[in-house]
Amino acid sequence: MGKAWLFGVFAFILMFATACSSEKETSKKSNASKEDEKADAVTLTIGSWRTEDTAKYEKVIEAFNKKHPDIKVEFKPSKNTEYNTILNTALQSGEGPDIIHLRPYAPGIALADAGYLEPLDGLTGLDAFPETALQASKGSDGKQYGVPLNMSTTQIFYNKKIFKEHNLKEPKTWDEFIKLNETLKSKNIIPIALGAKEGWLLSAAHGIIGPAHYGGNEFVEKITKGETNFESTEFVNSIKAMDQLKKYFPDNYEGLGMEDIRTLFATGQAAMFPMGSWEIEVVRSLNPDIEIGFFPMPSAIGKEPTITAWVDGSFALNAKSKHKEEAKLFLEFLATKEFAELFTNEFKMISAMPGVKAKDELVTSLGEAVEKMSTPYMMVVYFAGGNPTSKTTLENELQGMYLGKQTPEGVAKSVQENAETWFKPFQ
Repeated sequence: MGKAWLFGVFAFILMFATACSSEKETSKKSNASKEDEKADAVTLTIGSWRTEDTAKYEKVIEAFNKKHPDIKVEFKPSKNTEYNTILNTALQSGEGPDIIHLRPYAPGIALADAGYLEPLDGLTGLDAFPETALQASKGSDGKQYGVPLNMSTTQIFYNKKIFKEHNLKEPKTWDEFIKLNETLKSKNIIPIALGAKEGWLLSAAHGIIGPAHYGGNEFVEKITKGETNFESTEFVNSIKAMDQLKKYFPDNYEGLGMEDIRTLFATGQAAMFPMGSWEIEVVRSLNPDIEIGFFPMPSAIGKEPTITAWVDGSFALNAKSKHKEEAKLFLEFLATKEFAELFTNEFKMISAMPGVKAKDELVTSLGEAVEKMSTPYMMVVYFAGGNPTSKTTLENELQGMYLGKQTPEGVAKSVQENAETWFKPFQ
């Protein structure tokens, strides 16, 4: 009996040890399997110039991962002013991010024409966008290379509190706009937050102010057909208007950049901010209590007011990506209404997909204004070609004008000479 009992104990111990060993082995295999899965997981990288949107893109990636948990996505933006150089250098080396935030029109199309991008024709969801949105990333070969992201607008933002405190109203004519600036200046409030340190700020401001003097869409149609040019009276007057407004800019505006003028507006030191819709949330992040209004640019020549709009960026696929199929899944997600609604409400921007409504009142109002009174950002949509580009030339020459080294007529002449080197209707 004792021996039988002892044998039973040994048998139990042996059984227990075997079970533990088996469990350990199973656990090892399971962990090894998980490690293998982790090693096999695909990681996609996104290149962009929107450093301020990093947290928002994490939400986009989170939404994508609910459908595709096995694909890791990393948003890796570069500084706005350095993005083009960093991206071009990487692409020329056969590298770069899998998914590329594409500059609209000429710069992005140039990458497609150079063979750096993968055609996206037939990608699920592209048919939800109008042709006008697709054109911003359509190559010279007629193929589609980008999924349109958003419509950007530029207009005059204003501080509602300042306007209310001083009983000021949105101007309906150019003369009323000038009178508004004079009133603000007399009250020791900076009328217009604008600086000349970064050239793109000046072409953006001209994109708002210019149409009030050259006449908006009618002029754009004529110049793109070669029926008029940059040395025309209408365009020169638009440059003169930019010169006229400098007395309403902050002191030492020549040395002020984006962060400086944004801060002046956000902190209530400046009443107006001629800027793009992408700045709404950035300004609010600096001052959550600020009440931002906007008004379209009133005409100086008796025409309708305008709000400047264009497709501002698309997402493209690097032709050298090692994960094209996975990247296409992400791009297909960007072409869904789910993403469009997420984008509109998280980023507070106007989606390039029609029919997407924003919860934010200001964004909704901007979207409605685009449908009623939009004019294209002419220098981005039509004159971002050349080397240097005509847009860059305008920026450099405006900087020269504000430094007292150039005249409005000289600015216009330089832009025309540049455009003649590449713009076919001028040749």
